[in-house]
Amino acid sequence: MNLQQLEYIVALDKLKSFSKAADACFITQATLSTMVKKLEEELGVVIFDRKTNTIITTDYGKEIIEEAKKLLIHKNNLMDLPSKLKDKIEGELKIGIIPTIAGNLLYRVIPKLLNNYPDLKLVIQEITTTNIIHQIKTGEIDVGIVSTPIPKNDFEVQILYYEKLKVYGKVKNSDIKYLSPKDIAYEKIWLLEQGNCLSDQIINVCSLSPKKININLDFKPNSFDSLLNMVDSTKGLTLVPELYYKDLTKERKLKVIDFKSPYPVREVSMIYNRPYAKQRLITALGDEIKHSILPILSTSKLKNKEMIIAKM
Repeated sequence: MNLQQLEYIVALDKLKSFSKAADACFITQATLSTMVKKLEEELGVVIFDRKTNTIITTDYGKEIIEEAKKLLIHKNNLMDLPSKLKDKIEGELKIGIIPTIAGNLLYRVIPKLLNNYPDLKLVIQEITTTNIIHQIKTGEIDVGIVSTPIPKNDFEVQILYYEKLKVYGKVKNSDIKYLSPKDIAYEKIWLLEQGNCLSDQIINVCSLSPKKININLDFKPNSFDSLLNMVDSTKGLTLVPELYYKDLTKERKLKVIDFKSPYPVREVSMIYNRPYAKQRLITALGDEIKHSILPILSTSKLKNKEMIIAKM
């Protein structure tokens, strides 16, 4: 048995295809098949049922693959050890980030990270919170950047920053300069697609009762741009986070109204699995985000009692 064989069975379990797994491992299909067969013979069990077109992992195989994943994680940690001993930021960091954070955060941070740490390789995916949690557990990514708090969460959580939620659109009383959440509880609010964590947070912090803007329209936008375009064309309101607000045009900023204290905010954090985490790389990522973002957010000057954290 060797580590390569473990990598092969993990890839085959994930991709359910000898040809796809061989491509992913940069070997021929014949080599992959031979190495997997040798491992099965050495262990004395069948790991994969090959009788159907789609490869099926047996019950024995599932147990073996779970242990293989743990061993491969430890192998990666061992490979990272020299860098830790040399006190250098180098190696690969796999990051999952939710789309409602990615668009206005990454371009402010990534160029600085790449410039400051030329030996650091970043692999970044925009995926949902659910997928981030799953991929951290399976070791496919090292760290997630999400909106917290997350219910029933067993990860390490490092809070990066808080950002205000602001109202975009025209409220019924146009003379209002500052709002409280109850002021919009009965307004028509455009939200991102159902199940989006920010939508759930907005519903909770503003005590909203989700309702259709128009009985003839069922539209589930998945971007802030779509939300603002619909508000501009069909009225109603929506809420946007502070970093997104900062990237709006001057014309659109005129349509934004702030809340009054205590301000509804969303909490943005990194989550990771401490026993297997690339701690030094994750720390470098968090430090760079805080250094770049905290100075431009108004929440950095607020006390805790002046903020209401939107929860899911």
